[in-house]
Amino acid sequence: MFDLDRWQEIFSSIRSNVLRTVLSGFTVALGLFIFIVLFGIGNGLNNSFSKAFMRDATNLIMVFAGKTTLPYAGLQSDRQISFNNSDFDAIEKESGDKIEYGSPRYTSNLTVKYGKESGNYQINGVLADEKLLENRTMIDGRYINQLDNERKQNVASIGRMVWRDLIRDGNPIGKDLEINGTMFKVVGVFSDPGGDWDERHISVPLSTLQQMKKGSDTISTIMLSYNQKLTPDQAVEYGQEIEKTIRKRHQISPDDQQGVFVNNNASNTKDSFAFLFVITAVVGFIGLGTLLAGIIGISNIMVYIVKERTKEIGVRKAIGAKPRGIVALILQESIVITVISGIIGVGLGLLALKLIGNSLEDYFISEPSVGWGLILVAFFCLVISGAIAGFVPAYRASKIKPIEALRAE
Repeated sequence: MFDLDRWQEIFSSIRSNVLRTVLSGFTVALGLFIFIVLFGIGNGLNNSFSKAFMRDATNLIMVFAGKTTLPYAGLQSDRQISFNNSDFDAIEKESGDKIEYGSPRYTSNLTVKYGKESGNYQINGVLADEKLLENRTMIDGRYINQLDNERKQNVASIGRMVWRDLIRDGNPIGKDLEINGTMFKVVGVFSDPGGDWDERHISVPLSTLQQMKKGSDTISTIMLSYNQKLTPDQAVEYGQEIEKTIRKRHQISPDDQQGVFVNNNASNTKDSFAFLFVITAVVGFIGLGTLLAGIIGISNIMVYIVKERTKEIGVRKAIGAKPRGIVALILQESIVITVISGIIGVGLGLLALKLIGNSLEDYFISEPSVGWGLILVAFFCLVISGAIAGFVPAYRASKIKPIEALRAE
């Protein structure tokens, strides 16, 4: 392996047979290049799906009120369904340990003023668990808590963009915002993975906002997260139980698809990741097929190379070269070509992914990349395959008698 003369002979052979070297290395480089690009794009799809489900709690269930389209239980169609606090309480009571976090939400778009600045923002009356359900992170201060709701406090947790739009400079904690003519003290600023839109929301105690709306106990949405110990099928069934509870309480026909809407991330995740699994499997199959094609290609080329060098092998044997030395020479040359070509293929593949970057976000491919573990596995598979591809024909050729090798065409 560390014979200097052999290394000089290998590089001399490579320089003397550039076309042969390029042909043997091309399939290796191309195989790794396509493999890395394909798996990188597959991971980009996976990243996009992950980001989509990270915006809110991954185990989130949201219940929305709609408008009935069918008469039921003596009631007419075209009824506008309206939730109230008792609906949330009923669901919470019936859920038992199936529920992880929960919060009703009363939403209203109101004018908000601070000094000379003003704007229209979505005001959400909520309980403390909304922070966890929306997957929000506090930048400063705190979120709405249980005590705020019990005391009907005029306090607000604002999104980062509200801070930037209205207050701008300085610490926002303790500042007073005028919301629809009522003063609210800012107790916290949050960021939201949903981006700028969700960071233009303001959360206040549910009891306070309902009191501002003439003491109404109306709520707009019911937000829940199911216990993560539930299997996906159990979580889907739990969402169906919630829907049945709401339909029963508001006398909505089981066949009415517009009276109530339940958006269950368990169903969405199950369907989406089943689709993602299929895409990943297809990408993996094509990638492995590319590697296999590279292995077959280099095997065929090595057979050709050894056949081309049959006379050379005969001469070597005639002047006393041992079969083991001949095999080692061809095998080492095969490994060198495979390693160099593999490094080129890896480099080009990584460069291609870097150049692609986030340019394919419109096609739901975000930050395409491949882990070094997978790259090294693919690389060594090709190197080992290249060694085997060189060994088999070289071993056969080394067994040929010198006189027969010299007669070969």
